[in-house]
Amino acid sequence: MSSRMGNWIIGFGVIVVFAGLCILPGAMGKSADQSLLPVGACLFSLGAICVAAGIYMKARSLQALSATNVSPVPSVARKQRGGCDLCGPEAPVVFCKIHQLHMCGNCLAQHYDLRSCIYIPTPRKATNKPNKAAQAKARGA
Repeated sequence: MSSRMGNWIIGFGVIVVFAGLCILPGAMGKSADQSLLPVGACLFSLGAICVAAGIYMKARSLQALSATNVSPVPSVARKQRGGCDLCGPEAPVVFCKIHQLHMCGNCLAQHYDLRSCIYIPTPRKATNKPNKAAQAKARGA
């Protein structure tokens, strides 16, 4: 089904909700007709279900549309997340923004240069996989 059909169902549901709300005051006045209360409540709930169904249909049609228009994008090889980039098994505590390195406390003592490096707390969790390319880059820097 198309997204336009969902719009029509939402519009119909809004009209039915409005009709249910218009009927409810007739059941609550001085000369109230007690049979109008269930009718108004029924119309209100039916309209709410129609609005929800229309929104669901629109979402499903957009989901189907986006699934058919997906172009294959090659995935970029990302850096392996894990422990310290220099020694490997230790948990990283800081990130050097200049050299793009996550470092543990021991490696930070060896790498520390206040004039050229900018350090921030590391946001990643530790695993036990060292990154050899980053180790070579840091030793040469």
